[in-house]
Amino acid sequence: MMKFTIFALAALALACAFPQNQPEQPAQPPVQIVKQDSEVDVNGYNFEFETSDGTSRQETGEYKNDTDQQGLLVRGSYKYVAPDGQHIQVTFVADKNGYQPTETTGEPATN
Repeated sequence: MMKFTIFALAALALACAFPQNQPEQPAQPPVQIVKQDSEVDVNGYNFEFETSDGTSRQETGEYKNDTDQQGLLVRGSYKYVAPDGQHIQVTFVADKNGYQPTETTGEPATN
């Protein structure tokens, strides 16, 4: 009985190890950085980048020390294509009132 149990477990392990019938995904080329720039100094920073798949981000931060705003004031945006094909773009401000995004959803990408 013990030999049968070991044989059954070994056969089950072997069956689970075989690849399942899944549709093959087409090979995607690696994403490349096509644009990148940044600058940092004592008063703030800014950066931007863009990749070959259409993803991009821009952000500027500046130190504020006045009666209305003390601390870092950040403005920026980013965009990408979601897995369902929707174009997503978010513009935001982050200041003494917290992170305040504004999202824009576009039409699905056409390939």
